Amino acid sequence: MNIEVMALCDAATESQGKLNILGTFDTIFAQKLPAVSSQCAVALRVRFNQIEKGEHKIKLNLVNEDGKLIIPSLETGTKVNFPPHLDSGVMNMVLHIQGLKLEKFGKYSFDLAIDGRQEASLPLYLRQSQT
Repeated sequence: MNIEVMALCDAATESQGKLNILGTFDTIFAQKLPAVSSQCAVALRVRFNQIEKGEHKIKLNLVNEDGKLIIPSLETGTKVNFPPHLDSGVMNMVLHIQGLKLEKFGKYSFDLAIDGRQEASLPLYLRQSQT
């Protein structure tokens, strides 16, 4: 499998095989703590080979610098299927996060696991704004 896209964004949709992404970012600026992001999403596009067709478990964790979970794990399952004449197929997925609350400035990480194996990671920085 190949992670073609993994992006933290303001919003995303999936429609007819297309992944639509709006406003990717890796930093949130806040004047005070806790910082709250009312809505964001993690957009995924994963390419699977013929041999990988079938059921897969997807898990996304948001952790702080110490590896502590910030929100409960986002877990789902998916079935990957595509015609036998194609050598690969894609799965698009949008994981919406509402009311994300971060208690301290620093680095966070969105960690993606597929079938129990970590496949990708995205940094998220919470920085104090100077204004």
